[in-house]
Amino acid sequence: MEGENLKSVVKEKYGEIAKKSLSTLSNSTCCGTQCCGDAHDYTAFSDDYTKLKGYNKEADLKLGCGIPTEVAAIKSGDVVLDLGSGAGNDAFVARALVGDQGRVIGIDMTEPMIEKARQNVQALGYSNVEFRLGDIEQMPVESSAVDVVISNCVLNLVPDKEKAFSEIFRVLKCGGHFSVSDIVLARALPQQIQEAAEMYAGCVSGAILKSEYLGIIEKTGFRNVEVKIEKPIHLPLEVLSKYLAPSEAQKFQKSGAHILSITVYGEKLEA
Repeated sequence: MEGENLKSVVKEKYGEIAKKSLSTLSNSTCCGTQCCGDAHDYTAFSDDYTKLKGYNKEADLKLGCGIPTEVAAIKSGDVVLDLGSGAGNDAFVARALVGDQGRVIGIDMTEPMIEKARQNVQALGYSNVEFRLGDIEQMPVESSAVDVVISNCVLNLVPDKEKAFSEIFRVLKCGGHFSVSDIVLARALPQQIQEAAEMYAGCVSGAILKSEYLGIIEKTGFRNVEVKIEKPIHLPLEVLSKYLAPSEAQKFQKSGAHILSITVYGEKLEA
């Protein structure tokens, strides 16, 4: 699956998540039960937001694989753009950092997510947070308009990552920067996992090699690119057994981490 077909899968799966209750989502993450359509729990992907300033329970759908705001160097008064903003979890944390003088824009291509996020911002009464329906490969944002771009476990789901990072470069002001949490591969995945659409929508099979991911960022023109946080992710044997023969699943699990959660930072130093 490529291009528009992959987008359709992602939109369908994340649209389903947006329509579910928070109680159903409480033990899910971006690779949880709602994405993959099974009973497995992938809580290894999820980070705890509950103690962060700006945290809003209604916006936390357990879809992340990091906390990009931790290393985003967001300042009071900044304009922050959150890509794949979901129900607004990272956007509301960013809003607490920019303060009343700053501004936060969220972009998501899934209409039910945008609807949920807008309901949340209305309930919170924020006038400096907005959510726009749009595609990360063609953002509804002016050029050189934002100070910081953040994203959490989303860009690996974008088919054209070069286009996505070129769009990030376009919308950032000169001197601006990004902080992105994402899933990458330390080594290639077995073909059975790579081609599984359900796993793709759950943030695993859409991932590319870490070296390729960082190469795209640097090719785009970003400077001072640095992986600030890196964590190995191990899929449980019972999950691997859905896609691999038992002996292959055991061998894969024992071979070490193929999948990594990283938070990467980069700066736009030229127009």
